Amino acid sequence: MSFGPAVRRSARAVRWYLRELTGEAEYDRYCERHLRHHPIAPVPTRREYQVLRTRHQEAHPQGRCC
Repeated sequence: MSFGPAVRRSARAVRWYLRELTGEAEYDRYCERHLRHHPIAPVPTRREYQVLRTRHQEAHPQGRCC
C-alpha cells in the first residue's frame, strides 16, 4: 500500500508538532548551536542538557502564571 503526498505531509506536520511540544526539537537546536559556537567541546547528552536547562531556569526565574 502506498501513501499519498498529503498523508506524508500530514504525518510530518504531526511529528514536527509533537517534537516541539515535548521539547525534543529544542535539544536538537541546542546541539546545532553548541557545535557552531564550540566545535571542539563535546556536546552534552540529552540528560546533561536537561540538568543544565533546569539549573538555568532556577537561577533565572521568570514570571509564571502558576
